[in-house]
Amino acid sequence: MSDPTPTSTSAPAKPGGMIRSSMIYSALTLVSRFMGLARDLVITARLGGSSNIAADAYFTALTFPNLFRRIFAEGAFAAAFVPDYSRRLASDGREAADAFAADSLATLAAATVAVTIVCQLAMPWLMMAYSPGYMSDPAKFKLAVLLTQITMPYLPCISIASLFAGILTARGRFVIYGLYPTILNVVMLIAVLPQKDPTAAAFAASVGVVIAGIGQAAICWWGAHRTGARVRLKALKFTPEIKALARRAVPGVIASSAVQINLFISAILASQVAGMRVWLNVAERFYQLPLSLVGVAIGVALLPRLATAFQLGDHDDAQGSMDQAIVFGLALTLPAAAALMAMPVYLADGLFARGEFTYADAASSGALLFHYGWGLPAFVLIKILQPAFFARGDTKTPMRFSLISVVVNIVLGVALFYTIGFPGIAISTAIASWGTVAQMAVLLWRQNAYRPSKRAIGKIIRVMVASVGLGVLLALAAHFRTTLEAPMAGLGHAKEITVLLVSAVGGLLYPVLLFAFGGVTPAEVRGALKRRKGDVAVAVPDL
Repeated sequence: MSDPTPTSTSAPAKPGGMIRSSMIYSALTLVSRFMGLARDLVITARLGGSSNIAADAYFTALTFPNLFRRIFAEGAFAAAFVPDYSRRLASDGREAADAFAADSLATLAAATVAVTIVCQLAMPWLMMAYSPGYMSDPAKFKLAVLLTQITMPYLPCISIASLFAGILTARGRFVIYGLYPTILNVVMLIAVLPQKDPTAAAFAASVGVVIAGIGQAAICWWGAHRTGARVRLKALKFTPEIKALARRAVPGVIASSAVQINLFISAILASQVAGMRVWLNVAERFYQLPLSLVGVAIGVALLPRLATAFQLGDHDDAQGSMDQAIVFGLALTLPAAAALMAMPVYLADGLFARGEFTYADAASSGALLFHYGWGLPAFVLIKILQPAFFARGDTKTPMRFSLISVVVNIVLGVALFYTIGFPGIAISTAIASWGTVAQMAVLLWRQNAYRPSKRAIGKIIRVMVASVGLGVLLALAAHFRTTLEAPMAGLGHAKEITVLLVSAVGGLLYPVLLFAFGGVTPAEVRGALKRRKGDVAVAVPDL
């Protein structure tokens, strides 16, 4: 196997290269997300929703380390590590960058292992705070504590994997970064498929999480090593560089994790309703697909691009990159939001209602999904706007906005939960996220750091019109679902086949509407995907 071509760091990539890198990541993430959908279809069928204690206990065990994963891994390194590593790679060379990464690895490993040990020892008390609704069911409470203690070691494993994944993105490699989450889905499918009893399936899935985490860390280290990175675990040492990283990372962690903190708060309220943790997970599966494919993907490619542009004082490149990121991001997000709002129950019922997971569970998931649907564009815009602050070394401003978002979510979440019921949780999260977007956009405008061009604004309006048209058509399909399913009644699985066909037709129809209204032109798509001189090379290592 030959070594990949070294990444050039001498020139900033053009906007087209940024979208191209995003599309590479998105395509690979799509594979992982479909595997994740298959995983969740199997798990919900085996564990159910509100019919037994295993489902709530397992999804609690999965959510707890994932919260810390998204805070430590995605938050800290999106906010601080990646731009620092990118700058060192460009200005000081590979050895200096890798030495910095080694010190970061030691710090991150020590921190996450310490958090894991503390959480495992204090889990009964932590569970009282996180799942107060479980206190009325001792068996569910005990099972949730035990399963969460099993899954917590996933945190240091996936955090280490994320560090090496950050190295891969800084070096322009997105293949393994996009594929490594698939390991979790494959391992959990293997673990759960043979199980018949819900409790046995919950234990098998929890053990599978840890095994998968070890595999994810291993493949990301291998991928980074293949690019020429030589980062080895070393003794913990608080160098001036690491202290500076920590100072920037702490507010960045909070800023990047606002959505996750809001979801965590939602989960506390959800513990009071049997099955709601499962309903939240099903709804999350739908909206996390476009969020990961679009928001995270563009953010991953945008952050190092903006860091380089600001370092070189290239305002035009920064402006063009932000315009293109927002237009393409919304062009891919708004139709997804329209679909989630047009047929939320149809999607949840058609794909998930089987086995232990009933239609009532699907309807409850759909009620949440509708409100997450109109919040989805805000979730994505946060991922796109935050790099405009992070790339300039400003992590405190997004942190302040995120703290405001958390407060709004808590107040609204509690008020709406106890007045209109569980859908209030999704409503409060969506409102809080849109508030964060508004604050960031206004400040960037006032600071003259980023103002969308007239051309970008016009294209966003056209994208909105195309998405509304798609939403109307999908809402009609959901309304007449019985009529659509009738011709396939004799084939079996009529609802599954029909909802997939409706989704496929919508996916094929949207580009026609998008091009017809001029939101994005075919020439712009070709230009965005075309590699140009100076683009970062994305090498594909032999797998």
